[in-house]
Amino acid sequence: MKKRDATLVIASVVLIVIIGLAFWVLNDTEISEDVCTGPIAGIELHGELVTYTSSENYTDTELIADQASSEDIVWSINVADNDPDVEAIIIEVDSLGGYAVPAEEIANALKSAEKPTVALIRGYGISAAYWAATGADWIIASENSEVGGIGITMSYLDYSKQNKNEGITYQQISSGKFKDAGDPDKPLTEEEKAYLQRDTDIMNDNFVNEVAEKRDLDIVKVRALADGSSMLGQMALENGLIDELGGMPEVEKYLESEYDIVPDVCWY
Repeated sequence: MKKRDATLVIASVVLIVIIGLAFWVLNDTEISEDVCTGPIAGIELHGELVTYTSSENYTDTELIADQASSEDIVWSINVADNDPDVEAIIIEVDSLGGYAVPAEEIANALKSAEKPTVALIRGYGISAAYWAATGADWIIASENSEVGGIGITMSYLDYSKQNKNEGITYQQISSGKFKDAGDPDKPLTEEEKAYLQRDTDIMNDNFVNEVAEKRDLDIVKVRALADGSSMLGQMALENGLIDELGGMPEVEKYLESEYDIVPDVCWY
């Protein structure tokens, strides 16, 4: 290769490297501009509350989209709480509930956060979703929000009579008398019903105790409210289930007035 040709090759390589670096810098700049840097971390709790979601378990993507997992939400709370640029955490709740364990995990994560936490209940914050919200320092809901719903259910449909009419016979083969308790294809015995009611009552007591402790309410009062019904915002405020009526503007005003935090929310 001639010296002149070698020089051209080297120059071409250098030019390619420079162009590549230029594209990388421009792309990185665009990404940096898109990064949310507000002092308030916003986290969503929308849909059915579960411990985790996995696309491998479902073929219906809409079902996944209408679920909130404590695995993701607790992770986001911890990340925000450890981020030096974050000064407060908002959890936006719009959910009819779900399971007790994810509710407890989220409530505990909010309660353990060192930074101020606010729960904003929009359309619904009932059952497990309300349990999760009780971990926040301050709860705000609309006058028209459905709040509370303190209670536990294990109700289900019994298909045993329909199966009998269709000539289907349930053959019980299990290692213990309670192993298939609650199977919708067999009648529930009185002994099985008592067993399931026992666990329902235990979880309900846990729910009541958590609300009383985290909301600083008399446990007798909470137990009286724990009939499974929800209530609208004004009644929830009067009963101590929330702290203020309003929406996002009231959340921002609260954080600005109480903690002098700029009302700029970064949604995780």
